[in-house]
Amino acid sequence: MKEDFLHYVWQYKKFDFSNLKTSTGESLTIINVGQYLKSSGPDFFNAQIIIGNQKWAGNVEIHVKSSDWYLHNHENDKNYDNVILHVVWENDVPVFGKSNSEIPVLCLKEFVSKELLNNYQHLITEKKWIFCENQLSTIDEFVLNNWLERVFFERLEKKSSVIEKLLQDTNHDWEAVLFCMLAKNFGLNTNGETFLKIAQSIPFSIIRKEGFDIDNLEALFFGYSDLLNNELEDKYPQNLSARFHYLVQKYQLTVPTFQPLVFFKHRPENFPTIRLAQLAMLYSHQQNLFSKIMDCNTIEEIYDLFSIEVSQYWQNHYHFEKENKPKKRKITKSFVDLIIINTIVPLQFAFAKYNGKDNDELVINLLKNLKPEQNSIVDKFNSFGVKSSDAFTSQSLIHLKTEYCNYNKCLSCAIGLELLKK
Repeated sequence: MKEDFLHYVWQYKKFDFSNLKTSTGESLTIINVGQYLKSSGPDFFNAQIIIGNQKWAGNVEIHVKSSDWYLHNHENDKNYDNVILHVVWENDVPVFGKSNSEIPVLCLKEFVSKELLNNYQHLITEKKWIFCENQLSTIDEFVLNNWLERVFFERLEKKSSVIEKLLQDTNHDWEAVLFCMLAKNFGLNTNGETFLKIAQSIPFSIIRKEGFDIDNLEALFFGYSDLLNNELEDKYPQNLSARFHYLVQKYQLTVPTFQPLVFFKHRPENFPTIRLAQLAMLYSHQQNLFSKIMDCNTIEEIYDLFSIEVSQYWQNHYHFEKENKPKKRKITKSFVDLIIINTIVPLQFAFAKYNGKDNDELVINLLKNLKPEQNSIVDKFNSFGVKSSDAFTSQSLIHLKTEYCNYNKCLSCAIGLELLKK
């Protein structure tokens, strides 16, 4: 038995409350179960009950065993002084309040139906991937779609907290926040954190000033990445190295040491050298990029903004001094799709929220016009009958798995609650 199930039973009155009695045999009537705030202190606030002929107003605490009261040291916490009812599954010891009087106890085990208990046990039986994988296909489509929309915006809220932290770190410069987030996404999973740290180390005011010279931007990006060593013999990297040392002196920059960039297991098009070159060209071509992105209402407008090629040197190089077959190496639409999902949509949502506006329909429509991501989570849900037709659905399913299923939060999930009704 788990405490979250008892919270569910109490909150939704999923027990026989027609002839309730306390553990001492007194009649119990529930007028109001109280508010489930999920904060510190008692589980339910401002409940109203009648015990015998006496009406009580106060808080309700729920435990699997009544002895958990002492296990959690509630007897020493003033927040629990106003508990009027102790709801438990097993009443193993009496519990006394601040006036040394015994707190009334309701033992739920005696009033919960076997059917509900069987449904709960069936839901939480040992899982292969998620508990409800064999029942997902039976969920009403309306319930499922509503829940996926809910968890989608939970995901955006979580990403907004990261954006708010970046906003504080950049003195509320939205262009600088965009630069940091783009850098992280251009670095992908393997180099993303290093790219982000590099972006945070370069004052964005310098990117603004030097953005008109692609060589200076590349010098900064490759210099901070420690890719401009003294052994390079080609004129181009030597030129970048000289520019980098000049810029460090000009702006009195301190260059930290970062984790070495990873090339291993990447396709050449995803090598960090190519992604840095693309990021440099993007900021060389697009001034005031954040404002332009905020004005975008369609996928096509965003594709146009990111339609850039690498500089001449990187059209026939993947590494410094190793020449390859010439190729323009544009930012692909599939890569822009990832940027839309992980950077642009969260930023548009956070910026609207920051300004007290609502752009929910815009961000949903953007993702509904993108193909779903291809990953193990999406594939698994597909195999259980929950198909992803767009990125909106795949993002929702990723959040559902990582924030609910992974932590067994079935009783906080609309799908889990729906299955308990069956």
